Amino acid sequence: MMWMETMRVAWRSIRASKMRSFLTMLGIIIGVMAVISSSAVGVGAKYMITKQVESLGSNILTVSPGAARSGGISRGAGSDTTLAVNDVTAILKQDPEVAYASPLVNHNAQVVYGANNTSTAIEGTNTQYPTIRGIKMAEGQYFTSQQMTSAANVAVLGSSAAQTLFAGFRGSPVGQTIEIQSIPFTVIGVAQTQGGSGFQNPDDAIAVPYTTEMNLMTGSQSVQSIVVSAKSSKEMNEAQREIEATLRVAHQLNATQQDDFSIMNQATILSALGSISAILTALLDGISAISLLVGGIGIMNIMLVSVTERTREIGIRKAIGAKKALISSQFLMESLTLSLSGALIGLVLAVSGAEIVGHLLKVGNVVSLWAVLLAVVFAVAVGIVFGVYPARKAANLKPIEALRYE
Repeated sequence: MMWMETMRVAWRSIRASKMRSFLTMLGIIIGVMAVISSSAVGVGAKYMITKQVESLGSNILTVSPGAARSGGISRGAGSDTTLAVNDVTAILKQDPEVAYASPLVNHNAQVVYGANNTSTAIEGTNTQYPTIRGIKMAEGQYFTSQQMTSAANVAVLGSSAAQTLFAGFRGSPVGQTIEIQSIPFTVIGVAQTQGGSGFQNPDDAIAVPYTTEMNLMTGSQSVQSIVVSAKSSKEMNEAQREIEATLRVAHQLNATQQDDFSIMNQATILSALGSISAILTALLDGISAISLLVGGIGIMNIMLVSVTERTREIGIRKAIGAKKALISSQFLMESLTLSLSGALIGLVLAVSGAEIVGHLLKVGNVVSLWAVLLAVVFAVAVGIVFGVYPARKAANLKPIEALRYE
C-alpha cells in the first residue's frame, strides 16, 4: 500500500505541472524514438541489401580469371585470360555439387533500332544462364541449344534496353531486327524486370549466345567469368572446393603454384554486408543513446527545481513523521514515472512511424525487439540514475530548515 500511495503522490505532482512535465519527458521521448528509428534504419538497410544480393541468386559462385602481370606489375584480379569454355564443360561434368554453369563474355557496344540507339552491355551466355540468375521472360523466349551451337544472330533484351531501343514503337520487340556493332540480330525475347543499378543493372543489357559473341563480335577465345549455381546454398562451400580442384587440374597447376583464378562466394558477400550493417546499426544506436542521456539530465534538473519548490512541503512531511526512505522514494518515483512515461510515448511514436515506413518501402517489419527493450530499459535506468541525487537531496533536508524556507 505504501508504494501505491507513493506512486499516487508522484503522479499528482507530475500532473500539477503538465507542460513542465511534458517538456521534461521530451528528451526521453526523442531519445527512445532515435534508438528505435536508428535500429529500424539498420534493419531496413540490411533487408534491402540482402534482397539485392539474393536477387542475383543465393547459391551462386562466380569464377574470375587471375591477375595478369605486365613488367612485374599486377594489373588486378580478373585481368588475365585464364578461363575458357572448356572449364565450364569440366565443371559441369566433374563436380557433383554444381547444378548449372555458364560462361560469361561481355562488352559494351552500340545498338541501333530505327532512329533509336543506345550503348549497352552485350552478354554472351549459354542456355543455363537464365536458370542461374532466375531470369523470367516477359515476351518471347531465351535462345535454345541449337541457336547457341550454330552461333545464331539472336538477342534477348533486358527490360530497360527494350524500352530505350523501342521507344515510340507500339508493337512487340520480338521478331524485330536490331543492329549490334552494325551486325543484324533478331530479337527473340524480352526479359522481365530484375532490378539493379549502375554497372550491375541486368535490365540494361542484351544477352546473345556466347558462341556468337566470341566468334562474331569479340574474337576472343577466353571467357571473362564463369557463373555457377550450386545445388543448394548449404552445399556452396563444397561446390567451391570441387571447382577449385577441377580448375587446378584443367589448368595443369602443380602443388607449389597459386590459383590462376578466384572464386567469389555469394554467401560470403552476404555475411560481410551483414557485419557491416550490424556495425553501422550499433554506431547509430550509440549516437541515439546520447539523446537519452540528455533527457536524463533534463529530468535531474527539473527534479532539483521541484525539490527546491517543495522544500516547505518536505519539512512538514518530515515534521509529522515521514522517514528519509519515504521522501527519497517519492522523488525517485516521480523521476522514474517521468522517464517511463516518456519512454512509452516515444515507443508508440517510433513503432508506428517505423511500421508505416516499412509498409511504404515494402520491406516488412523493421522494428527490432532488441532495440525496443534496449530503449525502454535504458530510459528507465536513466530515470533512476538521474533521480537518485534529487531524491537524496530531498531526503536529507532538515525539518526545521525546511519549515523556515520561504
